[in-house]
Amino acid sequence: MAPDTLSLSGKVAIVTGSGRENGIGAAIAAVLARNGASVVINYVSDSSAPRAANVAASLKNFGGRTLVVQADVSTPEGAAKLAKETLKGFSTDKIDILVNNAGGGTGQGTQFLDLTPDQVQHAFAVNTFSTIYATQAVVPHMPKGGRIVNIGSIVSRMSTLPAVSIYGASKAAQEYLTGALANELGASRGITINTISPGPTSTDAASWFQGDELKKELLLKMSLAVKADRMNGTPEEVADAVLLVVGEQARWITGQYIAASGGMTD
Repeated sequence: MAPDTLSLSGKVAIVTGSGRENGIGAAIAAVLARNGASVVINYVSDSSAPRAANVAASLKNFGGRTLVVQADVSTPEGAAKLAKETLKGFSTDKIDILVNNAGGGTGQGTQFLDLTPDQVQHAFAVNTFSTIYATQAVVPHMPKGGRIVNIGSIVSRMSTLPAVSIYGASKAAQEYLTGALANELGASRGITINTISPGPTSTDAASWFQGDELKKELLLKMSLAVKADRMNGTPEEVADAVLLVVGEQARWITGQYIAASGGMTD
C-alpha cells in the first residue's frame, strides 16, 4: 500500500487576500501550490498589483498553475467576480478549496467609545462580510468533499486585550459562521469548514501589535512558545496548519477552532 500524502493534485484553490509576499495568505498559497493545487492569488488595491504578481511568480517554481485576480471580496460583486474568473481562468467547473484569509485590523489602540462608524464598518467588511460573500460565491461551484478554511484570530477569544474590541468582535462573528456553516453545508453538500486562528505572526500587516508593550506582556504570559524564546509565529507555520485541514485525510474534521499560535490561549 502506498503511503498517505497531503497531495492536492487536481484541486483548484482560492486564497483571498493573498497578494502580499510576506503575508499569511501568500504562505498559504505557496503551501497549497507546493502540494499540487492550482491556486488563485487575490488582492484588492491597484497598489498591491506588483506584490500579487510577485507572489504568483514565486508559485511557478512549484510547477503548478496560478492565477491573479483583483477583487474586493467584502462586496457581493467582488466575490462573484473572483469565483467567475477562477472558473474561466482555469477552464474548470469546480472550486475545491476556499481559504477566507482576506481581513485586517482596524481600530486597534482605539477605545470602544472612540471608535468611528467607518472603523466599525471596515472591521466587519473585511473580517466578516468577506467570508460571507466569498463563501456564497464559491459554494455553488464546490463539489462534495470541498474544503473551506476561515483564517481567524486568537484575539476573538482574548477579551482581556485592551483596545481591540471591534477587531475581536468581527473575528468572533467569522468564527461563529464556521460552526453554523459546517452544520448547514456539511449536511447539504458534504463540505467541511474550519477556523485556523493565528496568534501574533511576523507580517507587515501585524505591525500594529509589535509596538504595544502591554499586549506583548499579556501574550507572553499565555504562550508556550516563550520557552523557545520567541513569541511570533511565521506565516509558514500558519500555512502548514491550513494544509492539514484541506486534504482528504481531514474529511472528518469540521466546525473546529484550531489555534496556530504556539500555545496561546484565553
